Amino acid sequence: MRYLDEYRDDRIARALLDDIAEIVTRPWTIMEVCGGQTHTLIRQGIDQLLPEAIELVHGPGCPVCVTPLALIDEAIQIAKRPDAILCSFGDMLRVPGSQEDLLLARAAGGDVRVVYSPLDALEVARRNPEKTVVFFAVGFETTAPANAMAVKQAKQLGVENFALLVAHVLVPPAIMAILVSPGNRVQGFLAPGHVCAVQGWHEYEPIARDFGVPLVVTGFEPVDLLEGIRMLVTQLEQGRHEVENQYVRAVVRDGNAAAMAVVDEVFETCDRAWRGIGVIEKSGLRLREVYRAHDAELRFPHEGTAASESEICIAGDVLRGRAKPHDCPAFGTLCTPESPLGAPMVSSEGACAAYFLAGRTRAEASS
Repeated sequence: MRYLDEYRDDRIARALLDDIAEIVTRPWTIMEVCGGQTHTLIRQGIDQLLPEAIELVHGPGCPVCVTPLALIDEAIQIAKRPDAILCSFGDMLRVPGSQEDLLLARAAGGDVRVVYSPLDALEVARRNPEKTVVFFAVGFETTAPANAMAVKQAKQLGVENFALLVAHVLVPPAIMAILVSPGNRVQGFLAPGHVCAVQGWHEYEPIARDFGVPLVVTGFEPVDLLEGIRMLVTQLEQGRHEVENQYVRAVVRDGNAAAMAVVDEVFETCDRAWRGIGVIEKSGLRLREVYRAHDAELRFPHEGTAASESEICIAGDVLRGRAKPHDCPAFGTLCTPESPLGAPMVSSEGACAAYFLAGRTRAEASS
């Protein structure tokens, strides 16, 4: 992007920090929803530069992290089938299932391929008509349009051996689930810029109104985040609860009409389980009936018993903003990016990975 350096300018950042320090008069707890925002905040040390009155907690905005264990296991089961090819983005391969991950499945002979687009997976299907090619469709609203377009093209081209294993989740229901959860402390949200680039922010307006919480759509660079925090703290101090847009260079209120249209044509909302959180009503997407022939869950019904998460891992509390990664007794010892117990440690957007890569420890947090 042109002029990117201005969003990393330390003079602008320091001025914003000074503004925030002048505005804040009492403690506030703010949640950034997106994992990309978490990594910038931790990598740049922004959470440590803010006034002590402002606490940042990290939300469930890592789609890899919240993909349920059962779907990971189903993807592994599909990958091991001799009549199937499992295609996925690379960040899913090391996410732990109940017994193994997709990398181990590939090492055992499963046909697991890393692709950069669902359309790449569609091309794999066209070149391998004797096998069913399954694309592991993980993501928030951001990736849904491309996945919808891949299914639409498969239907139009008559590529019957292409299917999606759908794990799409939606941000607004997750925010509402956090707000009604027992012990919730979050008073304002930095809303995810990339999601809102697709969906706009009109879906967040009822949340601000009904729950009395401000939300600021925010970008991913240091200056973006500091400006978003300043806007949010200003609302909190003034007793306002509105949706504001910091990410004006990429987001408009009504979103991307063409992208939303193809998503609405191909998908419908459904209840969805979130790993570490549980089932959230109407928080996911599934293929509509007219496209259901491309649903991998119907083609390959999952066989196996429900598995439990690691007893040590506190990923669920981290994803709900109830704990920080270094509160986990396994953080950085039993759980590392090379040997993760939970998805937030292995994902490129996971909060645990952000803390680990930044060298955050429990000792540092208490000092």
